[in-house]
Amino acid sequence: MDYNGPHIVGDDELTGMINYAKSLGLKVILKPLVNVRNGTWRAHINFFDVDVPCEPKWHEWFASYTAYQCHYAKIAEETGCEMLVVGCEMVQTDRRADQWRALISEVRTHYTGLITYNADKYQEANITWWDAVDVISSSGYYPSGTWDAELDRIEAVVTQYDKPFFFAEAGCSSKQGAEMIPNDWSLIGKADMKVQADYYKEMFAKTSDRDWVAGFGLWDWSHKLYDLKDAKKDDDYAVYGKTAEKVIKRFYAK
Repeated sequence: MDYNGPHIVGDDELTGMINYAKSLGLKVILKPLVNVRNGTWRAHINFFDVDVPCEPKWHEWFASYTAYQCHYAKIAEETGCEMLVVGCEMVQTDRRADQWRALISEVRTHYTGLITYNADKYQEANITWWDAVDVISSSGYYPSGTWDAELDRIEAVVTQYDKPFFFAEAGCSSKQGAEMIPNDWSLIGKADMKVQADYYKEMFAKTSDRDWVAGFGLWDWSHKLYDLKDAKKDDDYAVYGKTAEKVIKRFYAK
């Protein structure tokens, strides 16, 4: 993992942002995730299960990834972050239970707060090592009209492991058709704030009936915001200045 250089937020800047959030009375979840340099989605990071000479190996990758996570675990501890997310949507790695357990054990030598792993959508039941974390979480990009069935499925996992649960990511872009494939960031469609707002209304309504859903990491709120007058033209996941922002405010104000 290359986590030094101009391509990534520096430790001092990160610490400064965390401390600033803390000064506002906010709680902080630190989520160090991996983006592949060539644009491949991290869910496709994969190696042979049986070591082959001259080929990259799982144990080498996990050694590097563990060092990466421990680096940020130390920062999370020093700054008092309430939670650390040790991985995000790394579907092909999920089957490597022993290595994930070892990684989490090592992280705990540096960080004393809550630990979770952000499973990808539909993958919650495929992870066999939920007992190793403190909180179960996943990406809740579920199509409109399917929330009841998906929540029933996730609830079985939460009940089995008897752990708290929240959606570490959830949201929908503001473009036509996005409500049926909210996970597709490359979807092409006309900007439509109502689609996004209606999606949030449905998501909040369906999850409010499930007291085991403890919250959301809503995707997203960029560090660099467009002009407010341009909100209705933006077709991405941002909610700033859009109808969905008002839906979110009403939900959390209840």
